[in-house]
Amino acid sequence: MVKGGLSVPLALLMTLTVFAGSAQLAALPLMTAHAPIWVVWATAFCVNLRFVVFSAQWRPFFLRFPLAQRVAFGYFSGDLTYVLFMRRHQEPRPGSGQMEYFAGATAINWLSWQLPSVAGILLVDAIPAHWGLGFAGVLALLGLALSLLSDRATALAATVAGAAAIAAFALPFKLNIVVAIAAAVCIGLMVDGGGDAGRRGRDTLLRLLQRRQGQAAGGAGEAA
Repeated sequence: MVKGGLSVPLALLMTLTVFAGSAQLAALPLMTAHAPIWVVWATAFCVNLRFVVFSAQWRPFFLRFPLAQRVAFGYFSGDLTYVLFMRRHQEPRPGSGQMEYFAGATAINWLSWQLPSVAGILLVDAIPAHWGLGFAGVLALLGLALSLLSDRATALAATVAGAAAIAAFALPFKLNIVVAIAAAVCIGLMVDGGGDAGRRGRDTLLRLLQRRQGQAAGGAGEAA
């Protein structure tokens, strides 16, 4: 952040308020390239859309808490915390240590991110630029993403997202990320059938396919 042009106080503010590594990795090159601010905000928003899915699955666990507390949970949540928590706890069970597990996991995750980030900002002149630390973030996110490919819907969505990102790579301001996210969400909903929108889309496609098959069969009968 500092080598990209941000002052030390502003970099510290960003790392403490924007607790989202992937959003930082996506937004900083755009800021360095002097992209329009709406592009920076839109990119960070789209990259963090996965937290909508995380929150939807966490909702039964945290719905009983006040709004302010749930907002704090949202700030401290992270990819690693989500993966570990959902693997360990499949359904809400108050009094079974679920909140203690969440608090411990988020505290470790937050400190593990913030302490090295603050150290990097304060010691920026001592870190060679050719180390390529950004690639370490890519590898970490790739490992998390692969660990979440647990069924057909997520695997297909990930494949489509990768293909869409490559196909739209020429778009400016890394908008291919937005295209990839939109394609993955649409495919995931259609395959998984989650939500009314997904079911309606899938039913519409099935009806169109059946209609085409019926027309083809009718044409074949007339020809005979």
